Amino acid sequence: MRRLTQPGPVHPVRIDACPGTLEPLRFTLRAGLSLTEALTGPLVEAGFRSATVVVKGGALSPFRYVMPGPADSTEHVAYFTAPRAPEGVTRVEQANATFGWADGKPALHCHAAWIEPDGQRRGGHILPGDSIVCEETAVDAWGFRDIAVATEPDPETNFTLLQPRGTSETGNAVFARVKPNEDITQAVETIAAAHGMRDATVRGSLGSLIGARFAGGGGVDDHATEVLVRRGTLRDGKADLDLLVVDMKGAVHEGRLIPGENPVCITFDLILERA
Repeated sequence: MRRLTQPGPVHPVRIDACPGTLEPLRFTLRAGLSLTEALTGPLVEAGFRSATVVVKGGALSPFRYVMPGPADSTEHVAYFTAPRAPEGVTRVEQANATFGWADGKPALHCHAAWIEPDGQRRGGHILPGDSIVCEETAVDAWGFRDIAVATEPDPETNFTLLQPRGTSETGNAVFARVKPNEDITQAVETIAAAHGMRDATVRGSLGSLIGARFAGGGGVDDHATEVLVRRGTLRDGKADLDLLVVDMKGAVHEGRLIPGENPVCITFDLILERA
């Protein structure tokens, strides 16, 4: 399996998993607000300390984003491109976002695929504070009151990343952070087995992979990609993940992952709900 050597020491714990109680919430994004404000406001009001959100449809203008890029220095194995801001209205195909906290303020980690004003389908990492909702859009969220997610420095990757904290003895779900070089499909199965899940659904979820390999052939060779889960299930302990994968040119690929052949690049925010 493909591997990248991160700049910092390898942490002995490769998956941080916090069990808790996951609750659904459906709400409408308000036009005129930044994507950060429109998404996090209802989540904070609902009392969630962390959540995952799926947006299908809607539009943003102005809109700013970055794509996965090569390392900026020896400090990282991969980084981001310079921000891009296409003029006009960008239509969202699907966006997955993790809700947490940065310096005590609501924050988002958001990956998406979209159609830009020139008609091109592209994808990457949305800059939600700089992107404005320009039409009302219904979204689905799943949130935790008993698991907090906040940014913390990660010595292994040398990035500041969202990290789950907290636990409960009972609950219907797990919020996990999967670390570099761990196969994401096998990670789902490992998390589920550790928490007594034979059947489960992946809610939202996003991260980065070292390229991608799809069932039925095809894949992405770039060493850094931004991804989001379109559909994820666990049946009888076996995981099946269907992802959107954005390469280093912003092109969007999609397909079911081959188990054992899709390692995490930097981090993966994963929410698994018992079926």
